[in-house]
Amino acid sequence: MDYEIAGLVMALLLWAAAWALLAQRTRRLQEELGRLPPGPRPWPVVGNIFQLLGAAFAPHQSFAKLAKKHGPVMTLHLGSMTTVVISSSEAARVMFKNHDVVLAGRKIYESMKSEIGNEGSLITAQYGPRWRMLRRLCTTEFFAAAPLDAMRGVRAKCVHQMVQYIRDAAANGLGIDVGRFFFLMAFNLIGNLIFSKDLLDPESETGAKFFYHAGKAMEFAGKPNVADFLPMLKRVDPQGIRRRTQFHVKRGFDIAGEFLKERMEKGSSVEKKRRDYLDVLLEYGGDGEEEHVGFAPTTINIIVFEMFSAGTDTTTSTLEWAMAELLHNPQTLHKVQAELRTAIPPGKKLQEEDLEHLPYLRAVIKETLRLHPPLPFLVPHMAMDSCNMLGFHVPKETQILVNVWAIGRDPKTWKDPLEFRPERFLDPDMAADYKGRHFEFIPFGSGRRICPALPLASRLMPLTLGSVLHAFDWVLADGLKPAEMDMRERMGITLRKAVPVKAIPVPYVCL
Repeated sequence: MDYEIAGLVMALLLWAAAWALLAQRTRRLQEELGRLPPGPRPWPVVGNIFQLLGAAFAPHQSFAKLAKKHGPVMTLHLGSMTTVVISSSEAARVMFKNHDVVLAGRKIYESMKSEIGNEGSLITAQYGPRWRMLRRLCTTEFFAAAPLDAMRGVRAKCVHQMVQYIRDAAANGLGIDVGRFFFLMAFNLIGNLIFSKDLLDPESETGAKFFYHAGKAMEFAGKPNVADFLPMLKRVDPQGIRRRTQFHVKRGFDIAGEFLKERMEKGSSVEKKRRDYLDVLLEYGGDGEEEHVGFAPTTINIIVFEMFSAGTDTTTSTLEWAMAELLHNPQTLHKVQAELRTAIPPGKKLQEEDLEHLPYLRAVIKETLRLHPPLPFLVPHMAMDSCNMLGFHVPKETQILVNVWAIGRDPKTWKDPLEFRPERFLDPDMAADYKGRHFEFIPFGSGRRICPALPLASRLMPLTLGSVLHAFDWVLADGLKPAEMDMRERMGITLRKAVPVKAIPVPYVCL
């Protein structure tokens, strides 16, 4: 942190030297100020960077406070980067319903730019023909209803295997890092989907390394970086954010690449009854709409790495927050366990077909996503051309941040928004689902850039959480009381819990 602050101070001290180079752009922005959405008055050159650095490097909180003063559509000038922040469901509705195409570009931060490029990326590639081809591949081959139904047994196997791992760990009566077991399940699930095999076990050093590097990459990539705001500092990387992010990305990329290399050299180690994701990638020749001749090895590695990193990090974060909120609210924990144990007899494993009979469990997942969306700003959008939105001018290449965290805590939409209350999603008038059509609740985004893995996540998360709540009673470790839990956030691209959940699993026995 000292290194980062020193780098930040050094960068900001250079603003005077940058004045002459950026004066013309500053004057032009000031001329446009009347047409842009309202916002706090920018300082010369550095703009509103200091507002970004408030609230202990938690920009989603800082921007939510500023939006209360300047409105749900707000302009911030972060150095040379013009940013429009969307902070209400009404503004998000207009953005996604009326301007989805023009705002479907992607703002790529310096920390995420690597030597291998991003053309194989669904997350960071710009909107265009190649991105649309990759998107269609995911929605038709990976996450459509038919392939998801075919993989139901794979998901059940990975979840029930995780329960057994927890049962083994519970034998010594000590607390466990709950998030690590969720990560293990998610990693092995993706391993089975891509390679048709488990890749990790609880003692695996490889899993611990990937968990560490993926988490660090997400953490550093989400930090405010003055090199994004003052282009002259890109080569200097004064805070070291790009260097450190890419260090961890490369380590995680190498781990995923080793699994890919092993499969390519040896082939599948099991008799497969279905094509896995790697088979699809290797055989894919296009979908008839555009010419396509196979994927380069680097592109396949990028796709594989993204599935592992994004899939494990967001799933782990959401499930850990769910456990944290339940342990923090014991009455809610008891209520969801009572529903599970009434619907599912002791000794019987929870299955996906049981989920439709467990409305309170599904409400717990939704309430967790409302309070703790995995990506508080989604992944940043960018205006591919100028447009007019809600009477305001949005210039080309403007960064668009949708503050999903603020939308989920908006008192105009949610009663007692800071309370963890799953019952709100049992209200017949609250028909919000995950599909991006109810703009007060868009944890997975909306429009063309909505998370393609949403259909998988909506099945996996209640199955996983329900399984551990059905099989075990949970007690906080080290004598900690629910009211004493540290519920602070750790900011990165994903919104992780600052202090990991440690709890003692007690196998449930029906008397």
